[in-house]
Amino acid sequence: MATTLQEIDAASQIIYLDHAATTPVRSEVLDAMLPYFSEAFGNPSSLYAIAGESRNAIDEARARVASVLNCRTSEVVFTGGGTEADNMAVKGVASTFDEPGDIIISEIEHHAIIHAAEQLEKDGHHVITVPVDRYGVVDPVEVRSRLGDRDAIVSIMFANNEVGAINDIPEIARFAKQHGRETGKDVVVHTDAVQASGKLSLDVKKLGVDLLSLSAHKIHGPKGVGVLFARRGIKLDALIAGGGQERQRRSGTENVPCIVGMGLSLALAENERQQFCQHTRDLRDRFLAAATEHISGVVVNNHPQNTLPHIAHISIPGLEGEPMLLGLDFKGVCASSGSACSSASVEPSHVLIGMGMSYELAAGSLRFSFGKDSSEDHVDYAIDALADVVNQLRGLPSMTT
Repeated sequence: MATTLQEIDAASQIIYLDHAATTPVRSEVLDAMLPYFSEAFGNPSSLYAIAGESRNAIDEARARVASVLNCRTSEVVFTGGGTEADNMAVKGVASTFDEPGDIIISEIEHHAIIHAAEQLEKDGHHVITVPVDRYGVVDPVEVRSRLGDRDAIVSIMFANNEVGAINDIPEIARFAKQHGRETGKDVVVHTDAVQASGKLSLDVKKLGVDLLSLSAHKIHGPKGVGVLFARRGIKLDALIAGGGQERQRRSGTENVPCIVGMGLSLALAENERQQFCQHTRDLRDRFLAAATEHISGVVVNNHPQNTLPHIAHISIPGLEGEPMLLGLDFKGVCASSGSACSSASVEPSHVLIGMGMSYELAAGSLRFSFGKDSSEDHVDYAIDALADVVNQLRGLPSMTT
């Protein structure tokens, strides 16, 4: 292959192939953020000139987000991240219902949605779970069949963070809205689009959603900042009480530097989306082809077509993810055995179990996710390293001996 283990070891490189977990902040994003930590430090709620600089920066960031989402600037709410945006969506809407309603989610939602739904269930709401197919895709008809005679929130992720499965959100939204018109009930549609940003179109009018969550750190922006799109007219109670910032929807002094980073990173990701998708799709296909050729027994878990371009998800029967990841880390390769938010758990991923995968196969699963700076050499080295680790764990001769 193009780059050998010895060459990478000699260069002391780190091959980062976990971009679905987080990404480094782009230099131009960091440069845009820096002034708001120092000379332009004013509180946006104040009246003097340096406060006006902060307000203007927030306004510009909000306009950038609104342009990508094809929505009004007044419909953009800045949050402390994707997790807060998810919680704000389901809890904020549920608290406006006159009576307990239905919370309809898929089996493979992010824990921010699953645990928020579980909390709402304790308050009397009804949580209804929709199954997925073997690739992690939700059938919109299954969602429609679970809509009943109560007000409802439908929260189905746009694209899964572990296996990359893409859901037909426009069709799900169409069924939900049709049901609402027929029954006279409020049916509010939310999608967690954190993993989809920079890979899929986020036009909320075409998606047909009422609420949509985003996070900056998946697209080379800072950690600790996100967005909730909240369509005008949607009733949404605030999670955080205080000074009434973000049009009374999210109190607290605005995190100006990170908001600036959110707006710019999203705009850059959208501008480069087609290029990114082609680049990472080529790398993913190269990786999967080489993995199945050089490592016996590899199972590919990605949907053949309906999947994000940058995620390669595989299982290796008879082995466990943790020792494989440790072996890869020793060789300078960063990958994942599942969602970063649950990486400390020794239990198989709920996503893979929800897809009907056996516990044994799920335990031996790995996710490799590529970024704009990933290269063919990175892929080739990662395959060599993975094959070497697998052979060692299987008690076979190393490829490098």
